Amino acid sequence: MVSFAGWEMPVMYSSIMEEHQAVRSKVGVFDISHMGQIFVSGEKAQRWLNVLLTNDVSALEVSEAHYTFLLNEGGGVIDDLLLYRLEEEHFLMLVNAARIDQVMDWLEQHLLEGVSIANESSEWAGLAVQGPEAPEIYSRITGGRCLPARNHLDDVTHEGARLLVCRTGYTGEDGFELFCPHGTVIQWFNKLIDEDAVPCGLGSRDTLRLEVCYPLNGSDLSEERTPLEAGLKFFVALKKDVEFLGQEILIKQAEEGLSERLVALQYDAPGPPPRAGYPVLADGGEVIGVLSSGAYSPSLGTGIAMAYLPFGHSKIGATVHIEIRKKIIPAKVVKKPFYRK
Repeated sequence: MVSFAGWEMPVMYSSIMEEHQAVRSKVGVFDISHMGQIFVSGEKAQRWLNVLLTNDVSALEVSEAHYTFLLNEGGGVIDDLLLYRLEEEHFLMLVNAARIDQVMDWLEQHLLEGVSIANESSEWAGLAVQGPEAPEIYSRITGGRCLPARNHLDDVTHEGARLLVCRTGYTGEDGFELFCPHGTVIQWFNKLIDEDAVPCGLGSRDTLRLEVCYPLNGSDLSEERTPLEAGLKFFVALKKDVEFLGQEILIKQAEEGLSERLVALQYDAPGPPPRAGYPVLADGGEVIGVLSSGAYSPSLGTGIAMAYLPFGHSKIGATVHIEIRKKIIPAKVVKKPFYRK
């Protein structure tokens, strides 16, 4: 167990390797009750959110979700989040645990008349069920219900309690995230364990997400880096009908080009697992960056990492070196993601 954003969280229940492989081959369950739930409603909710978030909120259908960013004026990432459209002018923002207060402060600073926001994070608990067997296990624990389509959600009442069931995840596998009143989460967790879902902790969650190059807020994303530098332009609608906060900086980057970008690095030789903060060196020994994320990949059997590198060193196939406790490990820039089904 470790402290994480004010919570006591499991690093692992059995082993990172076992939990990782369970998600890739069968199904695992993660406690994600630390995630924040902020509800936004009002007659101007869509337009207001479109001014604050990078993706195009107007393109969301009811019961649909998409990935997006909340930026500061400099284009840096306050938080990366999932936005769900529950009704025409009623939305759910699923935010990172460590950023709940910052997100709420930012929303309140920019609040528009006719819009209301409610932080209900303390009222909800959540479980992420991930792996190829997730659809079948969901049907078994709900008496035959089917999961919604990818990036869609069901807002349902089951056994007298409201459930928000979202076909989303952070592992690169099929699966769903189930949010329920916190008083009911233990029974759902036990139902999943009884159906042979493997309980999984933060360690395997990190190796799973890194293998598919999903960024970690506070490491790969920060208020000093833009989504374009992170290689996530797909989730930025630069040409939507309204201007969003930070857009001017992103347009300038798109026009002038980037000086650095987040790249995927894979070991070219055996070595200790890479970790965030380790220096990245050019062929001549010059430090050109530091790892933002790193781990041993159970699926690939080698070290993988991500780092912001100067554009001249970021081409796929470029060779670099990672310094680990005075050892120099050769690596190369590879195409994202590291792992594909």
